[in-house]
Amino acid sequence: MPKPLVNSCCLCQSTRNGSVISGALAIVLSIITIIVIFTARVHFKTIVFDFLSHDVVKIILVINLCMTILISLLMIAGVLKRNHFLMVPWVVLGIMIAIGLLISVIYTGVVFFIDGFVLTGVVWLIFGLICCAVLTYCWCVVYSEYAKLAEESERGRYNKQPYRR
Repeated sequence: MPKPLVNSCCLCQSTRNGSVISGALAIVLSIITIIVIFTARVHFKTIVFDFLSHDVVKIILVINLCMTILISLLMIAGVLKRNHFLMVPWVVLGIMIAIGLLISVIYTGVVFFIDGFVLTGVVWLIFGLICCAVLTYCWCVVYSEYAKLAEESERGRYNKQPYRR
């Protein structure tokens, strides 16, 4: 049985509210990123598959962001309907994105340092690590709500805890 990692979101909201806010934030950031991908002149590269053209990388990113929107909607529905099974894809995706973002931030920061852009590398690392920390905290909030709903589902939504002396 999973155990909740936090009992509240930002010390003042329930993990339920924090989960809905995290899902909404993921949707908004995904939509903004899709708009930036199609409007800005930014050349995206992959770390491993560096032979892919910029257009293919953009298409892959947009597909991933659309899946993030779909999975976030599914997670919000799971929270509102109190169904922890609908939250599983977001819980899995969230930790994978946090790990991937951490690797990407460190890799890009090191590339900036190697290319002689020290200030840019420092700013990138600071901003990126803050984003990683926020994403990880949002994941902890959603995971905690998932754990609470899983426990509730296991013992029965309306059953009380057994009386113990």
